[in-house]
Amino acid sequence: MGASSGSSASSPGVTRPTELPTTAPGHGGVTNRLSPPRARRHTPLTLLVLAVVTGRLGGQAVLEGVMMRGPQRWTVAVRRPDNRIAVMVQSADAVAMHSGLARLPVVRGMVVAWEALALGIRALAESAKVVSGEDESPSRGAVSRAGIGITIIVALAVAIALFFLVPLAITRSLLDVRSGPSFWLLEGGIRAAVLVAYLWLLSFVPDMRRLMQYHAAEHMAIHAYESGARIEPAAVATQPRHHMRCGTAFLLVVMVIAILVFAAVGDRATWLLAVSRIVGIPLIAGLAYEVVRVTARHPTAALSRLVALPGLVLQRLTTRTPEHEHLEVACVALRRLIASDQSMTDTESNVEVLA
Repeated sequence: MGASSGSSASSPGVTRPTELPTTAPGHGGVTNRLSPPRARRHTPLTLLVLAVVTGRLGGQAVLEGVMMRGPQRWTVAVRRPDNRIAVMVQSADAVAMHSGLARLPVVRGMVVAWEALALGIRALAESAKVVSGEDESPSRGAVSRAGIGITIIVALAVAIALFFLVPLAITRSLLDVRSGPSFWLLEGGIRAAVLVAYLWLLSFVPDMRRLMQYHAAEHMAIHAYESGARIEPAAVATQPRHHMRCGTAFLLVVMVIAILVFAAVGDRATWLLAVSRIVGIPLIAGLAYEVVRVTARHPTAALSRLVALPGLVLQRLTTRTPEHEHLEVACVALRRLIASDQSMTDTESNVEVLA
């Protein structure tokens, strides 16, 4: 992705990558050479934390850049080590475009969450190629579907163990609380504590600070788009860095919904409870998506504000105040998406995205 003008032809569905200037008017032409960050693997939890959920427009922070997605296209803008901005535009083949079943309540949340993980991993992999310069090598091809699938499966296994099986084991084995409301609430409390601790520890990882600045820039650009403001760094800089439809808020709702769903399972053998924690995740994700979706459609309602408040507070851990360089990249990604995805203005579109 984002190859320079001398790279080979793009694959089907991908526009020819372009390079954009690195400075904006009014900034004195000053540029800063960036050190390429180390490419690291991210768990599905990290991907959702860095995402924003919305019916028509979504986004996610990637290495040294931002991914934006609409109903029919997704774009990635990444700042190269030499300070140029590489941009890629590609088709988003959403399941909801072909299946009415995928648009049903709860089911759509499952589909959207899975698509978000797959696209998020792909966008991160592509951005890593850009910051390392590998995208300009003729021998480097696109990220394979098999590679994405394996990455998702491995990362999901780790996330399920950490956020669902470990709290169960602690509650039953270490604390010896085995049934009743105290069991479900304690397990849910431990799960939420693990989530907060995970996000808190992420904030100390050096590479994550810049990622969180891009995360905030993505939020601010989407706020500008939704409010009708100009998609330019100066205008975007005035927008709030927290978003009520952020993936961080989605994960917090998942934690609450999980308590209710697992309570319905009742008192069972530990191995059965462990199985329920695994097979119940798609249902929980679907229900959580519906909750976030309703609050997003009625943002001024008192109940919506109450539901969104914990997620907004938690975003203090997952966002950092962006600088002009971060805002510039977010604006480039969003402007390119608006220009390439005509369905962004199509009020009849049935596609919804998470990330």
